[in-house]
Amino acid sequence: MAVSPANVRVRIPGMTPSQPTILAVFAHPDDEAFSVGGTLAHYAQKGVKVVLACATRGEAGKITDPSMTITDLGQHREAELKRATAELGLPDPVFLDYHDSGRYERTRYDDELALMNVNPFAAELKIRTLINEVKPDIMITFDPHGGYGHIDHLIIHRAAAAAFFSSGNLGGGTLMRLYFTALGVEAAKGLARMGQDLDPNIYGVSESTVAVTMDVSAQADRKKAALVAHGSQTGPNSRIGQMSEEERGELERRMLGTEGFSVGGTRTGLPAFPLRGLFDGLGGFEALDD
Repeated sequence: MAVSPANVRVRIPGMTPSQPTILAVFAHPDDEAFSVGGTLAHYAQKGVKVVLACATRGEAGKITDPSMTITDLGQHREAELKRATAELGLPDPVFLDYHDSGRYERTRYDDELALMNVNPFAAELKIRTLINEVKPDIMITFDPHGGYGHIDHLIIHRAAAAAFFSSGNLGGGTLMRLYFTALGVEAAKGLARMGQDLDPNIYGVSESTVAVTMDVSAQADRKKAALVAHGSQTGPNSRIGQMSEEERGELERRMLGTEGFSVGGTRTGLPAFPLRGLFDGLGGFEALDD
């Protein structure tokens, strides 16, 4: 089915074309904090324009704090994400206006706007339109397994990766490199211990696949504050909330220390492998990784 660009619009206020820019594309509020929050905060502090695009408002999420009275979960999680991005030093997020597909008993099979039911070419076009407006140098999205296999993560990975490749035909674009979040095998084992049904040797990537390892320890407080901002998802009934003190400490050491990325696509050569940072080898911006 053909997809028309009509009604595919995303407004980005205050864009500065000459400013180095990162576009991060994820599925739900809190995806950014868990996977790339430290990296986004790091580059924002260096003067990089960071645009976070969130495909949904997490309408089908599970409320994990029983003390909260929430009548509109999507609206509530939108506000949480805005607080989280403020903690990370980022502007308000952009929403692609799809719906959360949910999981298990919360799966929204009959919702035509749920990502699982959306024409993937329509999602690609919406991201491609965003690329044309934002003109990022770098785009970040999920790895091919979507972190832990959530259907919305998989769809956004596919749509964002496809948009990177098709955006080369836009003309005058600056998008040079696509990165995927890189979940290491040990981190995948940690998810399995938290109850995720996954094989760490499938969902986790080998160290030789990781192109960039970002030291985000200086951003630990910002990242932790962003996670706390997602209170409906990190409450006492969440997997994190039910961890022992020892387990939580291990998770924090892993999450607040480093963040890894693999190369999903590039329109320029790589000066080395692994890279010093996301901008390594991108002309004029190398000083951002000093």
